[in-house]
Amino acid sequence: MIKEVDGVEIVSLVDNSIDFLSTIRRNDVENAVTWVKRCMGKDWFEKNFEYPIAEHGFSVIIKILCDNLEHNILFDTGISSHGVIYNAKRMGIDITRIDAIILSHGHYDHFGGLLNTVKAVGKKDLPVIVHDDMFKKRGTLEEDNTIRVYPDFPKEEDIRPAKFVSTIKPFSMFNQTILVTGEIPRKTKFEKGVIRQYFFEDSKWKPDPWIWDDRAVVINVKNKGLVIVSGCAHSGIINTIYYAQQLTGIEEVFAIIGGFHLSGKEYEEMIDHVIPEIRRLKPKLLVPSHCTGWRAALKFAYELPKVFVWNSVGNMYKI
Repeated sequence: MIKEVDGVEIVSLVDNSIDFLSTIRRNDVENAVTWVKRCMGKDWFEKNFEYPIAEHGFSVIIKILCDNLEHNILFDTGISSHGVIYNAKRMGIDITRIDAIILSHGHYDHFGGLLNTVKAVGKKDLPVIVHDDMFKKRGTLEEDNTIRVYPDFPKEEDIRPAKFVSTIKPFSMFNQTILVTGEIPRKTKFEKGVIRQYFFEDSKWKPDPWIWDDRAVVINVKNKGLVIVSGCAHSGIINTIYYAQQLTGIEEVFAIIGGFHLSGKEYEEMIDHVIPEIRRLKPKLLVPSHCTGWRAALKFAYELPKVFVWNSVGNMYKI
């Protein structure tokens, strides 16, 4: 179901934090200043580079290298309408080279930039990989028992010339070089979904804690193992990893990158359950981002210092 690739480069386009000053003691990770100078040249850097910005949201561009070909996939599009475009331009990333967009789930901090991004890419029939549940009207139950309603997911006529491709089951792309997990089974006892999540159906709000549209992407890098990228991991980051291993038949996990959703009082109690599982998996690169939260990130840094990297908008991961 998944082909071994020669390498992958992942650039953080949208995330909650930004840091260009701290050192990164790894050869496979570079901040934006370093890799833009290397890739674009010093002259371009001095004339054109501007620092990207952070926001509460998530987006990465994934470049897959295989058999002398490359495929560029955008995974999520942040929360703001222009964040992806703005940050890409400032770092010299040509988003017209994007071959597909994959959305991790239907929350607005992951699809906020979709409309403007597909227009900027400008490709006819650009595939946007979705799940039918993303189109639900959603909201969060507040402490006063009211519902805070989320922004609506875009309609297909709004994203043209791109097109939606709806998947529930595992779905591979570009000659099986990248795998979209599809719906992720919930097996751990401590990962319990989003308790206050609701959706509107039949004129009333109904509980929707499991968020079945939550998916991750998986790449198998030669001589390394699995690279797993999650958006928010509402399925649970451990459930996500286990399912990636099950789908691919590959046990070795090299990198885990993305949101782990361990922030907030309902989720921080999971941290002490997740840490031992991650340690047991022995990843070589661990990049908790977006909704992971500072408490969990701090503990990852303390417990797994040799593999932990604090993500910044603009970071490039070369595997």
